Amino acid sequence: MRNQCCYILAYECYKAPDDRKLDTETCGKLILRNKNLGMEEYRFLLQAMVNAGIGEETYGPRNVIAGTEESPNLSDALSEIDDIIFDTLDKLFAKTGVSPSEIDILVVTVSMISSAPSLPARVINRYKMKEDIKVFNLSGMGCSASVIAVDLVQHLFKTYKNAFAVIVSSESLSPNWYCGKERSMMLPNILFRLGGCSLLLTNKRSLRHQAMLKLKHSVRIHAGSLDEAYGSCTRIEDAQGYCGFFLTKSLPKAAAKAVTMNLRVLVPKMLPIREIVRYAIVSYWRSKSKTATPEAAGASLNMKSGVEHFCIHPGGRAVIDGMGRSLGLNEYDLEPTRMALHRFGNTSAAGLWYVLSYMEAKKKLKKGDRILMISLGAGFKCNNCVWEVMRDLEDVNVWEDCIGRYPVKSTANTSFLEKYSWVNESRHEQ
Repeated sequence: MRNQCCYILAYECYKAPDDRKLDTETCGKLILRNKNLGMEEYRFLLQAMVNAGIGEETYGPRNVIAGTEESPNLSDALSEIDDIIFDTLDKLFAKTGVSPSEIDILVVTVSMISSAPSLPARVINRYKMKEDIKVFNLSGMGCSASVIAVDLVQHLFKTYKNAFAVIVSSESLSPNWYCGKERSMMLPNILFRLGGCSLLLTNKRSLRHQAMLKLKHSVRIHAGSLDEAYGSCTRIEDAQGYCGFFLTKSLPKAAAKAVTMNLRVLVPKMLPIREIVRYAIVSYWRSKSKTATPEAAGASLNMKSGVEHFCIHPGGRAVIDGMGRSLGLNEYDLEPTRMALHRFGNTSAAGLWYVLSYMEAKKKLKKGDRILMISLGAGFKCNNCVWEVMRDLEDVNVWEDCIGRYPVKSTANTSFLEKYSWVNESRHEQ
């Protein structure tokens, strides 16, 4: 309805202490102490680490740094989540001046851990929130969970007027670090890193001049009815009994199909009519042309006619490259996502907000600009939304100590190649 609105007043991303950094030396020790791995696995991991787009300053869980990843416990897992949730919420409430007692809706999205009392209950107890707060605990939603939470809140705002909502998104890495030797299950260890975020939203029109962003559109697609998509990213046990995420070769295909399904709904809402008409005419003409190549048969939509910025889930270099090709984006468009992956890694559902924070720190976001957020998650899901920038944004947030060094010229991690080149040299000696 025309009177309904959903604003973001502020958000905070988590930056772990420096003693949690997974640099080349720390990662090397972590790999070498895994007695299940041999030379072939070392070579695979070396190549994957160099090409993953991950830098030297990402963060890992405390138990992994300490070398106890094979024997995780609930205390470590909850301590990790508490650090992220309470650090970001403390800063969020301090920045906005909104009291925890004023929060009407609380949504927590952490996929890989369950506790009793629940994670939202831990938040309510810590901040002594009111008794009639509406609480939602989203589990198993994966990397697209924060956009799902935004969509949930905007629907709740239709019922609850003049409300404040808080969304907390993170992932539990401590009990989910893979210690086996299956290649397709080792990749998440390379990509996933410690992170999280908290968002403060409202539908109070009186606060629109304080808002950062206004939600314009939100579309959710779930391709779980397709067996190939459903099984493309699953948590399983390997033959040795180690738990981890199993990524199949059909994952890129499942992601592409889910994105296509989503954009079929979203594009007519966000692109101008003239662009849709142009696309239809050119597509028809090319489909009838005998000289048209299969690639040219479907004319590309100009996504930039409807949005100025693209906030893509930093799931990995292959994900970013694929999204760039399919949407017709250049390196300027992909820079925020590549740099967020390089500096912070894949922080699951929080990843989009590190990308947004980079845009803000680089002063790219001006009043009236539109941002397309694209999130992907196991299931398989694609959840996208479009935001309008309400004022010029320039908070450096978690990028304060490093934004001057970005963008980097190359995201290849050559430090690994330099330090562990002996892995490849040993092959030639055999």
